[in-house]
Amino acid sequence: MASKQLILMVTAWDPQTLGRWEAIVRFLVGEKLQHNGHKPKGRKSGPVDLAQQQSDTLLPWRQHQSAKGLRRQKRDWVIPPINVPENSRGPFPQQLVRIRSDKDKEIHIRYSITGVGADQPPMEVFSIDPVSGRMYVTRPMDREERASYHLRAHAVDMNGNKVENPIDLYIYVIDMNDNRPEFINQVYNGSVDEGSKPGTYVMTVTANDADDSTTANGMVRYRIVTQTPQSPSQNMFTINSETGDIVTVAAGLDREKVQQYIVIVQATDMEGNLNYGLSNTATAIITVTDVNDNPPEFTTSTYSGEVPENRVEVVVANLTVMDRDQPHSPNWNAIYRIISGDPSGHFTIRTDPVTNEGMVTVVKAVDYEMNRAFMLTVMVSNQAPLASGIQMSFQSTAGVTISVTDVNEAPYFPTNHKLIRLEEGVPTGTVLTTFSAVDPDRFMQQAVRYSKLSDPANWLNINATNGQITTAAVLDRESDYIKNNVYEATFLAADNGIPPASGTGTLQIYLIDINDNAPELLPKEAQICEKPNLNVINITAADADIDPNVGPFVFELPSVPSAVRKNWTITRLNGDYAQLSLRIMYLEAGVYDVPIIVTDSGNPPLYNTSIIKVKVCPCDENGDCTTIGAVAAAGLGTGAIIAILICIIILLTMVLLFVVWMKRREKERHTKQLLIDPEDDVRDNILKYDEEGGGEEDQDYDLSQLQQPETMDHVLNKAPGVRRVDERPIGAEPQYPIRPVIPHPGDIGDFINEGLRAADNDPTAPPYDSLLVFDYEGSGSTAGSVSSLNSSSSGDQDYDYLNDWGPRFKKLADMYGGGEED
Repeated sequence: MASKQLILMVTAWDPQTLGRWEAIVRFLVGEKLQHNGHKPKGRKSGPVDLAQQQSDTLLPWRQHQSAKGLRRQKRDWVIPPINVPENSRGPFPQQLVRIRSDKDKEIHIRYSITGVGADQPPMEVFSIDPVSGRMYVTRPMDREERASYHLRAHAVDMNGNKVENPIDLYIYVIDMNDNRPEFINQVYNGSVDEGSKPGTYVMTVTANDADDSTTANGMVRYRIVTQTPQSPSQNMFTINSETGDIVTVAAGLDREKVQQYIVIVQATDMEGNLNYGLSNTATAIITVTDVNDNPPEFTTSTYSGEVPENRVEVVVANLTVMDRDQPHSPNWNAIYRIISGDPSGHFTIRTDPVTNEGMVTVVKAVDYEMNRAFMLTVMVSNQAPLASGIQMSFQSTAGVTISVTDVNEAPYFPTNHKLIRLEEGVPTGTVLTTFSAVDPDRFMQQAVRYSKLSDPANWLNINATNGQITTAAVLDRESDYIKNNVYEATFLAADNGIPPASGTGTLQIYLIDINDNAPELLPKEAQICEKPNLNVINITAADADIDPNVGPFVFELPSVPSAVRKNWTITRLNGDYAQLSLRIMYLEAGVYDVPIIVTDSGNPPLYNTSIIKVKVCPCDENGDCTTIGAVAAAGLGTGAIIAILICIIILLTMVLLFVVWMKRREKERHTKQLLIDPEDDVRDNILKYDEEGGGEEDQDYDLSQLQQPETMDHVLNKAPGVRRVDERPIGAEPQYPIRPVIPHPGDIGDFINEGLRAADNDPTAPPYDSLLVFDYEGSGSTAGSVSSLNSSSSGDQDYDYLNDWGPRFKKLADMYGGGEED
């Protein structure tokens, strides 16, 4: 049966603006075919396909003609959103809606869409039939990728002219439960203190679902699946199903029993419906953190140690403790305190950071003569305070017994540095003081011996038994060994213990000054004009003594010779200075020795006659000696001065001429060298070739060894045989072989070999080659003359015995024996 069409007119009216909008909606109504109460064969039951029946046609644009023939202002419809479920299986393209304009009856209209998903990325998710206006989705939608689209529909004529205003189309993707909850972390780490009460917060786990959180698809709920270990209860923790907060639900957390729990947490969407929702799991690792609920306890109640006296920074005992809290944490780290037995603070207890042991250490030396033993009471606690409700254990206190051993201590001087005062100049052998030492070892019978350690001037002696100090020389305060009137010496006191010990003491001697140094006149030389009243000479004195044995000084001229007081006069300025001036109106230029007597103010006073050399010279108007006058005062006349100047000029001229001559000669030599080519020089040239020598020991040659010595006494005094004449060995000489008087066949070669062997083994021989003389013949030779040998020219001499002398004489045997030459 054909489908019928139902047309409806929908009118919208705005009472404020008096606007009216109308739209035509067409419905196609189809009849249901039934056959005896059963579905028709080959056809699906239900309404007719909407895409085929055109029931989803929208007329977003409307034109209205008024009754009077006037066209009212056009108003656009607001198109309701289009919902598209995600993950649709198609088939694609799948029609969503049809868009039409009521002008399509008058002209041909072309439809198009623009926006994200159409002509903007992602491209071509939606398409539209330009003629019919049917809008399609071309592929499955994913709400998690994009949840909505905003498109605009356009209507133009065949020439591209706009026929209608663009209409907004909103397309929403309907969410489906296609995503599982995902935990932010696969493993969560949390902690909770041991002994925590039920309800203590531990940690939070979080899972996110990409589906719509406003629907059940994205509503996640949490639950605990398993707990490992299940001690002391299988349900130690619980989780808030909505927030994911894990809290304790049971008491009994004890780190010393269980240090860590592993909890598997499950997150399910669809509000936790395990039948329809999707799930995922994560691991929560809960660490039970330590609290100081176990006090430290000594492993034993008493400890003992031993320390030598006078030793510091020595560990005398190790205290061991046991603590069940977490090692190397403030709850485990031990702190030791000495609560009694050490009022003077000789000991302290330091904690070994690795073993947590207490090391009893000496920080202040102990004295065996004062304390032979210590009884300490020590207490141990933790770095962190104990948890509330936990009391210190009885075993947190222990006793420590420390024995002190006696050692040989060095003697010491009770007064060090010791200062004594005496006048300088005391005679040799004077007893100054007794500088004795004390041996602190009261329980050892030992003797102390004294000796000098430092006595720069060697002025003192010390008695080795009792330490009495006497003078070995006269003490002089003005000596270079005195610093600020004090002489310092150091002495040594040593006992006879095992091992011996010694101590040093310093004696300071303050020397009181006596008047033992006469004053010396200053200056030693001066200059004055030959006429008086132009200038004077200021004089003073120096005295090695100190006040009151110095100034004021008295300056006076001696009466002998009489010319001194006749020519000179002294005027007193003050206690330390006076003026020397000419008494007469004129004194000839020259150098004069003026004696002056200087007396100090000591008791008794000392005086000294000093000579001052006064140079008298002519002066200018300012009272200064002129240059010529100074020379004249030195004893040279005008003629002598002129002669000296002439000599100086002649000497300088000779030097200048010599320099000019040397430069000229050097220039000529250089010119001659340029005129002759070095390769054409006909003079003999010495060409040095590579030399081979015997090393540094073979470089110094003594050519005198190749000459006849002037005297052969040292050779004549030696036994016959091989002789070296290049050196004279000192000591016993080697015995060289003596040639037999009667020749024996073969003895010449043996004689030479033995001589060579003796020379090689001679310890007095130099390391280089030298001349060996075998039975030197000539003046002073110890060998006989060869002229005594009988010679014969008869030719019947038998020389065959030369063949027996070895290969060295084979040539000679061939010459005289008539043999063939080689």
